[in-house]
Amino acid sequence: MAIDLVTSASSVPASEVLSQIIEAILEVTTTANNVIFKKESFKQLAAYLERIVPLLKELKRKEGGNSESLNNAIEILNREVKATKQLTLECTKRNKLYLLMKCRGIDKRLQDASRDISQALSLLPLTSLELSSNIIEDIGKVQGNMQTAEFKAAVAEEQILEKIESGIQDENINRSYANNLMVLIAEAVGIPNERSVLRKEFEDFKSEIENARLRKDLAEAMQMDQIISLLERADAASSPRGREIKYFTKRSSLGSQPLEPLQSFYCPITGDVMVDPVETSTGQTFERCAISKWFAEGNNICPLTVTPLDTSILRPNKTLRQSIEEWKDRNTMITIASMKSKLMFEEEEEVLHCLKQLKELCEQSDVHREWVILENYIPVLIQLLASKNHDLRTCVLAILHNFAKDGDDAKERIAKVDNAISSIVRSLGRRVEERRLAVVLLLELSKYDLLRNCIGKVQGCILLLVTMSSGDDNQSARDAEELLENLSFSDQNIIQMARANYFKHLLQRLSTGSEDVKMTMATALAEMVLTDHNKVVLLEGGVLAPLLHLVSHGDIQMKKVTVRALQNLSSLPRNGLQMIREGAVGLLLEVLFHHSSSSSSLREQVAATIKHLALSTVLQECNKTPVRLLESKEDIFMLFSLINVTGPDVQQNILQIFQALCQCPSATDIKTKLAQCSAIQVLLQLCKHNDKKVRPNVVKLLFLLVNDGDEATILEHVDQKCIETLLTIIQTSDDEEEVTSAMGIISNLPENPQITKWLLDTDGIPTIFSFLQRGRCNDPHKVQLVENAVGAIRHFIAPTKLEWQKRAAEADIIPVLVHLLDYGTALTKKFAAISLCRFSESSPRLSRSVSKHKGFWCLSAPPETSCPIHGGICSIESSFCLVEADAVRPLVRVLEESDPEVCEASLDALLTLIEDEGLQSGSKVLEQANAIPPMIKFLGSTSVRLQEKTLSALERIFRLPEFKQKYGPSAQTTLVDLTQLGNSSMKSLAAKILAHLNVLHNQSTFF
Repeated sequence: MAIDLVTSASSVPASEVLSQIIEAILEVTTTANNVIFKKESFKQLAAYLERIVPLLKELKRKEGGNSESLNNAIEILNREVKATKQLTLECTKRNKLYLLMKCRGIDKRLQDASRDISQALSLLPLTSLELSSNIIEDIGKVQGNMQTAEFKAAVAEEQILEKIESGIQDENINRSYANNLMVLIAEAVGIPNERSVLRKEFEDFKSEIENARLRKDLAEAMQMDQIISLLERADAASSPRGREIKYFTKRSSLGSQPLEPLQSFYCPITGDVMVDPVETSTGQTFERCAISKWFAEGNNICPLTVTPLDTSILRPNKTLRQSIEEWKDRNTMITIASMKSKLMFEEEEEVLHCLKQLKELCEQSDVHREWVILENYIPVLIQLLASKNHDLRTCVLAILHNFAKDGDDAKERIAKVDNAISSIVRSLGRRVEERRLAVVLLLELSKYDLLRNCIGKVQGCILLLVTMSSGDDNQSARDAEELLENLSFSDQNIIQMARANYFKHLLQRLSTGSEDVKMTMATALAEMVLTDHNKVVLLEGGVLAPLLHLVSHGDIQMKKVTVRALQNLSSLPRNGLQMIREGAVGLLLEVLFHHSSSSSSLREQVAATIKHLALSTVLQECNKTPVRLLESKEDIFMLFSLINVTGPDVQQNILQIFQALCQCPSATDIKTKLAQCSAIQVLLQLCKHNDKKVRPNVVKLLFLLVNDGDEATILEHVDQKCIETLLTIIQTSDDEEEVTSAMGIISNLPENPQITKWLLDTDGIPTIFSFLQRGRCNDPHKVQLVENAVGAIRHFIAPTKLEWQKRAAEADIIPVLVHLLDYGTALTKKFAAISLCRFSESSPRLSRSVSKHKGFWCLSAPPETSCPIHGGICSIESSFCLVEADAVRPLVRVLEESDPEVCEASLDALLTLIEDEGLQSGSKVLEQANAIPPMIKFLGSTSVRLQEKTLSALERIFRLPEFKQKYGPSAQTTLVDLTQLGNSSMKSLAAKILAHLNVLHNQSTFF
């Protein structure tokens, strides 16, 4: 705005004018915060004006020094500030869409106001007014800032205006263009992108046309009409009902038969109906591309009139083009209306043909799609999805997708059709092309709230989407994943995804959701049946950190649910070890130790989870650094102490925790610490417990502690009552593991006369022996039970107690032991060999002398056959003779076992045959059983004890010439090695044998 100099002073006093300016500036400053468009620009200008106020107040104070030039400048400033105030007020009242359309003009008015006010300030004679230097300096800066300030339309605003201008020029823009434009407008003016809000804004905008007409601003009214005509094509600009009325009003006036094109519609060159008719300089009309090609070929005469043409002139024939388009629209409208009945009643082939035609029409224009929708095709199309024809269903899905892309009106209509979503979902499980179209359609529909709620509720939908998300079709996989993202608004959908092994959103909610959401997600995890793969995926996905946080900081209910989820995940050993590494044990123990009164079920769940963690330590790989469950002695003591103060379920889990720990890599340390807290004494007392959950676990843990336990501690606390309790368990329990463990405890008790006496007094022999007469079995528990029973038999076969040995022999134990040498496990064979060895050690004393012959030979009974080993009369029951028991060959077969301890036990039994005077006869028996070759092999054993025992035996056997000659050469090389590599005792024995073999002389230094 140009500043017109005021030539005469105003009749209003300067002080009053200054007051008016100050008041106007204050109003601008206040109103700038309320403008509904370009608020920042108005606030910037208001800030400049605020800096002028101190000057105006100072001028008002110096009223007496007014001059004509000063008064003129004040009048000019007053006028410009008032104009700024008026602009600011306008922008608080006008329609937002109108202000957006006028944003360039508003920016120009703001910039003009800023510069005009700057120029008015420059007219003030500041130097002659005796003002402070600070005011003068600040006004100078403000003047400069306002002079150079630039107010421009934002990039988004310019883009919108350019799109509007382009849309007005291009009469063929579609509804999608208008819809996108409305979205941009909503963002630019700061209103929600909701149809009702946009429609109200649009209706208010239309009222601005009437205001423009009232102002007789015809140019603005015409511009607004064009903008309204463009935006009316958007869904938000009119109601579905309004569009429907408008459509059917037009359609009802058209008749029912398509019209043939007018002759003028045809291009004289191509003979086809024109799409872009243009007029040449002679006034003839042709298709643009056809006449352009005519010119490009060098022709400059009219194809019709053969008169010269100005090839530079081609004018669009808008009138003809509009007529052609109206003709096309009329025929298309009639065609669309007539096809619906064919889809419902014609043969499948004809239906497919109609669908393809309909699909082509829908792809041509969004107007065509709107007509199809208004003709209520959607229910018919949904019904066709039930067809068995794949091509037909695929075509329907493509058409529905075209509809859905256009806007919410089509989505709303789909939502109103019964079973529409379930019909579409069924296509997710069909062929690739159909599946691809179905998922992209559902993805589009999921952008509509009502339909998004429906999609996740269709049975099997989420499972199919999860499957697709990891499929080979990359685009469909991305679409399925995006659709799952859209469906993740619902907690129930997220839980369904998790049940289909898609945990992404569950993990997100567990970490960032509200307390209620976290509770829901944790509950789902707790109740879900997870495969081992699921458990690994969840832990790798980061589920542990939020769960542990909830255990630490949640209330009792949250702790319960979260611990159950941890319990579910920890059942996989790999996860259990990871939980231990990440500090889960400390948190769980804290809950277990300090929530005794608040919730017994919580303690049960915590104990069960710790049990899983303990079991994971048993199965950890040997080549990695061992993971320890309980690091401190205090934790071990406190955990074990809970056995006496908790209910059966917690007791059971704690006992199972220690069972696992007694079998893990740190078992020795755990057993030592348990011994320090009198665990054996406590467990022996608990053996009398009758609870079927507790007692079996007590017995199993006691078995693990007694095995390799401290004998003094065991003898201190085991009494006859304990023995009776263990035998009662063996006789009456239905729990095979409990019976096996009880038998194992007896097997591992110290071989003490008092313990053996208590066993005999309580019929221990028949009870234990009954488990050795049940035949062969592959059941692991029964196999271990036999092992333990054979081990327990050793209590009755001490060589110093012949009476006990006889009672055992009379129970037919020896034949069973011999049988087990062939059919037992390695440990069973070892125990059986040890028992047979002890029996055999007593045989020389028990062998009965052969009675001398009396009377006539012919009248005497046949003489009794003497034992080849003991020289007297032997039997199994009376002298426990290994030969009579046919035990020699089974013992020799045991020598082929890979376990050195088993071989040693068998060798010990065989060597009882060559003790003392039995060397000659015993060696022959060993030879007949082919025992000497395996003994020679033992010279190269890794077991030093086995080597030493073998050397000692061979040293005696090779004293006999026939054995020395027969077997000596095969032993010689190994014996020489032992003289060089063995320990001192082995070197000496090897040298002695080599001396027997005449390899060394008796005076060798090896002796």
